This record gives sequence, structure tokens and C-alpha cells, in this order.
Amino acid sequence: MIDFWLPAGLLLLTALAFLLIPVLRIRKLQAEEDRTALNVTLYQERLQELENQLQAGVLDEAQMEAGRAEAARELLDDTEGVQRRSSVLGGKIPLVSALLVPVLGVALYLHWGAVDEVVQTRQLAAAQPQSIEEMTARLEQTVQQQPESAEAWYFLGRTYMAQERAGDAAKAFERAVEIAGRAPELLGQWAQALYFAEGKQWSERLQALTDEALQADPEEVTSLGLLGIAAYESQRYADAVRYWERLVAVLPEQDPSRAAIAGGIERARQQMAEGEQPSAAAEPDAKVQALQVSVSLAPDVQQNVQPDDAVFIFARALSGPPVPLAVKRLKVSDLPAQVSLSDVDAMMPQLKISQFDQVQLVARISRAGNATQGEWIGQSGSVANSATDVQTLLIDSRDGQP
Repeated sequence: MIDFWLPAGLLLLTALAFLLIPVLRIRKLQAEEDRTALNVTLYQERLQELENQLQAGVLDEAQMEAGRAEAARELLDDTEGVQRRSSVLGGKIPLVSALLVPVLGVALYLHWGAVDEVVQTRQLAAAQPQSIEEMTARLEQTVQQQPESAEAWYFLGRTYMAQERAGDAAKAFERAVEIAGRAPELLGQWAQALYFAEGKQWSERLQALTDEALQADPEEVTSLGLLGIAAYESQRYADAVRYWERLVAVLPEQDPSRAAIAGGIERARQQMAEGEQPSAAAEPDAKVQALQVSVSLAPDVQQNVQPDDAVFIFARALSGPPVPLAVKRLKVSDLPAQVSLSDVDAMMPQLKISQFDQVQLVARISRAGNATQGEWIGQSGSVANSATDVQTLLIDSRDGQP
């Protein structure tokens, strides 16, 4: 910590200099003023002596004036260069302040500063952990020293999950939620840890956590992945495909987990083709009503997009929550194309096209692969959820979404 306290000490010395240098200058001025006052007294005594000699007849008027002029010159010579103060600063107040500045500075920093955090950060940086166990021990020490650090609890939970200690991870994520609030990513991590800690048994508590996370952020990746896993484990393969497709739609192109998720989607589809249990998203033997949507590009837009740019086609309630009710993802190179949107494509189980009489159809191009904002957009007017004719969407406008 010497490299911290040394600059801090230099700053304190600078502050003291601003207080003490004026005091020293004032004392010098006081000494000069004292000498000036003495010279004035001597001058007055010299004038009195000349006046007495004049009255005694020892001096005449000419000699008197010559003596007065000589005394005046001597006084001016002695007081030349001396500046008088317009005001005198007391000496005690600056000295007391000079003593209090370093004391108060150190005391205030120790109270509101972050000495412990600085020391801890340097300790972690000085010696990188050589194993997952060492990293876990350090994080456990961190949460003991900083029990109100949500970040420390979060990383401890992630480390526990890497060690397959799901029960401990669930407690760590729960603590992070208590401190930082119910952020979607924290809820997703908490639900995932609980799922594995409880032997992969789905529960109302897990459903509530994932619903809350997706309500706040429909693209929360941990919740989408977890719902897909739970659906696959319970042989609801259509639901698994639906959740995992939503997950792939929001992951960056370079994300290494995309390949694993794509493999899971393929396995789920194979299971569906072999006649496994149907999806719980639709009633058995019920015909799912779908909206048929034809999407194309305006000629001037086609010149400003790339073949690999993502195209999101979705339906949302005309009067209701802004969350898309169903979504499909294509590429610009796939256009023109016709897709169907139905309850099977719902982003959230509790929000489906069939629950809203009137919907709006939207097609958005996003180079970054973000379904909520992009560069170009096409939108329809009000469409009945029971419409059977093909709805046409032309992507022809700049995306004005924030």
C-alpha cells in the first residue's frame, strides 16, 4: 500500500503548504511592521529633540528644517519596501487547521474509503488461482469480508456450478438476488441451480422464477436454456425446440454454445419424428391456427443490407404487452419468404396469439442479431388472429425503435 499512502501523503503536504505558507509570510510582515513602528518612534523623538533645540536657541529655523528633512529621509530609507497588511490573519486558526487536515483526511478515508477492497483486489491480482478449488476458497473469503457484495456472491455461485455444487450455488444466487434485486439474469441463474439441486424435478417455484425472468427480459438466455432442458427431460420435445430456437435467435453468431444447442434441437426433432409425446403448448388433436406471412424487401433496402443480416418476423398484441407473441428468425438471403406464426411459436407460455383478437405483424432486419432493435422494418396494420389469407409485409422503412 506504500504506492497509495505516498501520493496521499504528498497531497496532504500540499494542502498544509496552502495553510502554513501564508502564516509564515504574515509573521515576516509582522516583524517588518514592528521594525517600521520603531523607526517611526525614533523619528518622532528626533523631531521633538530638534524642536527643543530650536526653542533653546541652539538651532535657527534653517537648521531646524534641515534636521527635519534629514530625519524624514532616514525614516523613508528604513521603511522602503515594507508592505502593510490590510488585515491580519490570526495565527492559531491556520495552525489548528494544519493539524486537523491530515487527521480528518485519514479518518474520513478509513470510514468511507475502500482500503479493504483495494487490498483484496491486489491480493487476487498478485497471485492468480491455480485451481478451481483455490478460486472457490478466495471467493468464499471475499463474501465473508464483504457480505453485501452481490458481485462476489454471483461469481461464487458460478464457481459452485462449475464444481457441480448446485445446492451451494442456489444459496449464493439467492443471496445475490436479495442484495442486488430481482434482475432477470440472476433469477435465471438461481432457477438453474435449484433445478439441478432438486434432482432435475420441475416445480412451481422454478416456473415462477423463469416466468418472472422472461417477463422482464424475453431474451434471458439462462431461463430459455433451462426451460428447453426441462421440456426435453419431460419428453415435451416441441416445447424444447421452441425454447432452444428462441435461445439460438438471441445468441451471437460466434457464441460457441450455439453448436451444442443446435444439436439439442436436432435430437428433439428426431424424437418428435419418432412419434413421442406431443407438446404441452397445444391441446392434443387440436388444430393450431396459424397466420401466414409473406415477407419481402423493398429494392432500395436490398442495396443497404447484407445476406447474413438477421430477419425477425413476429406478431405482437395490438393492444397489450409489447412482448412478441410469436417469432421466427431468418436471414436476408432467405427473402422473399413465407412463414407461419402460431401459438407453437410463442415466446412466453402465458402470452399467445390466440389470446388476442387483433395483432400487428412486424419484420425487422438487425445486423447485430437483436430482435428488439435494428436498421430496417416493415409493419402491418391490425390483423385478426383468425385470418386465413396470406399477410404481406414489405420491409421498406428505417427502424425507429430506440
